[in-house]
Amino acid sequence: DLGLLRTKAVPNGDGTYRISGQKIFISAGEHDMSDNIVHLVLARVEGAPEGVKGISLFIVPKFKVDAAGNPGERNTLSCGSLEEKMGIHGNSTCVMNYDEAEGTLLGELNGGLKAMFTMMNEARLGVGLQGLSVSEIAYQNAVSYAKDRLQGRSLSGAKAPDKKADPIIVHPDIRRSLMTMKAYNEAGRALALWTAIKSDVAHRSGDDKDRQAADDYTGLMTPVVKGVLTDKGFDHAVMAQQVFGGHGYIEEHGMSQFVRDARIAMIYEGANGIQALDLVGRKLAQNSGRAVQAFFKEVGEFCEENRTDEKMASFTKALKKGLSDLQAATMWLVQNAMAKPDNAGAASTDYMHLFGLVALGYMWAQMAKSAQAKLAEGANGAAPFYDTKLITARFFMERIMPETATRLARISSGADTLMALPAEAF
Repeated sequence: DLGLLRTKAVPNGDGTYRISGQKIFISAGEHDMSDNIVHLVLARVEGAPEGVKGISLFIVPKFKVDAAGNPGERNTLSCGSLEEKMGIHGNSTCVMNYDEAEGTLLGELNGGLKAMFTMMNEARLGVGLQGLSVSEIAYQNAVSYAKDRLQGRSLSGAKAPDKKADPIIVHPDIRRSLMTMKAYNEAGRALALWTAIKSDVAHRSGDDKDRQAADDYTGLMTPVVKGVLTDKGFDHAVMAQQVFGGHGYIEEHGMSQFVRDARIAMIYEGANGIQALDLVGRKLAQNSGRAVQAFFKEVGEFCEENRTDEKMASFTKALKKGLSDLQAATMWLVQNAMAKPDNAGAASTDYMHLFGLVALGYMWAQMAKSAQAKLAEGANGAAPFYDTKLITARFFMERIMPETATRLARISSGADTLMALPAEAF
């Protein structure tokens, strides 16, 4: 809770401040791989308002810099300890102590939280990519192993009769895991790129309306990209590990490292439960719901524009059903969350994943339309690539998108049973 912040900043009278306090969980807080390390530190200036409205942001370098920007005298900050972690062992995660370290105000006095969130929102998109990246490398390793590992025979008859057993990639349950990872990864990559393009438009477009719409979209989708892609990144690291069986549990193949490393992405830059609350508690209502209504309109119009295209029917039908579930969940929150805030809290994680399913489904529907267009044009020798896209898109719509109904049912059940037990009953 940043409102309880105790790190303080005392003016030196020359435009700099003396920063005293401690920060924890600081990635790469101390190392010797660069000439200097520049820390961003939130602190409260004496006399500032209580709570988050009295927080300012400061630049605190490891080495003070001269007028030419060259590192000079060592600043009075230090690494108190290194955390012993479950994963990301290549990163020094530090406890940092600031003992009247010299710092410079960044931005406006008491405007630190707003300034920090500019960085954090960008970082959340980056962490979403981290989750996707772990999912992808775990998937690639699982595919390689599944093609090589021989065990059992295919249920429909031997696929490698010249060998004593078939490769495990012939087994439906292995295919279920591989196809699930593949479908999420490819749609997740499209969603991350789509969101990045919107961010560029928000920063660079010369049209005010385009900038506003793109900024709305980026803000709405940031908790979805971060929360969904990192939750699934961990799930898929475990799923890929399972493909290896016992060999996934030992260190030799490295699958356990993917599991350990994937776990942090669900926690840092705002734990995923907080991302879900941000989506439900802030992003939905922001600007009278302008962003979410624009997203609903865009997806709905896509479904309507392709309604009469028989080749698109399997994609648009599933997407429209998912959108309907998302709209129903949104309306339920509008009607039930204001009077009883616990309903919003109880629904938030399911709502975030429901939103993610529709966003990813929208990506797949667009990719399917593009693949069909390319095939109709002759595919320029890439027909197998586009055929694979269409099969993977159908898998997503048939096997993954129906989860929207389950998410809606959970959301609509409310918070009563979730909150009913007293703490002593646990």
